[in-house]
Amino acid sequence: MKRRSFVTTLSAAMAVAASRKLQPSMTVRAADADGWHVSTNSYVWGTFARRDGKSFGNDWENDLQQVVKGGMDGFEPGIGSVAQLDEIADWLQRRGLEMRSMYVGAQLHEADGLDERINHVIQLAERARALCGTSIVVNNPAPMGGGEAKNDDQLGIQRNALERLGRGLRAVDMTLAYHNHDVELRHGAREFHHMLAGSDPEAVSFCLDAHWVYRGCGNSQAALFDVVELYADRIVELHLRQSQDGVWTEAFVPGDIDYERLGRELEERGIRPLLVLEQAVEAATPHTMNAVEAHLASEDYLRRCFGWMES
Repeated sequence: MKRRSFVTTLSAAMAVAASRKLQPSMTVRAADADGWHVSTNSYVWGTFARRDGKSFGNDWENDLQQVVKGGMDGFEPGIGSVAQLDEIADWLQRRGLEMRSMYVGAQLHEADGLDERINHVIQLAERARALCGTSIVVNNPAPMGGGEAKNDDQLGIQRNALERLGRGLRAVDMTLAYHNHDVELRHGAREFHHMLAGSDPEAVSFCLDAHWVYRGCGNSQAALFDVVELYADRIVELHLRQSQDGVWTEAFVPGDIDYERLGRELEERGIRPLLVLEQAVEAATPHTMNAVEAHLASEDYLRRCFGWMES
């Protein structure tokens, strides 16, 4: 289904969705016609908004309408409270967008207050599942302040906390997806690998952000595909961002990372992750299009790399 057709279909679907009480079984999914589903997330839209001197996330009625105009099937928000979750869940339903995943941060490397922080994530997850049918909770454990590295004791506490969180989410039929940025790849990638190699695969799955791995390893595709070789079987979600000459591009297009190869390797392994377009902008990114245009311009390359997931 082409994006223009998708948006037209959603316009009709929204009228139905707005009159219904929010329930997972009632989520309108225009992408069901061909099985194709691409989400985006709040981080992306925030970077585009800030570049234009605007904000994102203070007016969900209009902000999520822009996401629909960009042709997206779903939205992955960053959630910190029940009130925030309730508000965005209502507007997602009105806009005909799914929330198959959500991002919930947490500080997991210190023992004090750890039980409360883990329980908070699980409570948010349970409510998201009840409201939106959400099945994946993406978590990037909070870094140390001042750019310091976590020591071995802190890494051990964090790994155990991730396992506890993952088991708690499995108990309510949800999946924990560990997520990293570039900082976890420093110092021999000790934090990154300890969270995956040192944890129970049954409790901790993986949200692969290919570009953070690429950048964190000094712009290395060799390192990226080593990570795929090591942890492919744990990948349940992809965050998709591209760069050219090391600088993030506005749209998801051919560039530094061979996403066609990544798509082939996942297809060969029978791995069908949730696709989340995280094509954010940074200071050196060219300024030639807005967020809606950038998302629409990403469709061709997305399908070239992952179109096999339509069937």
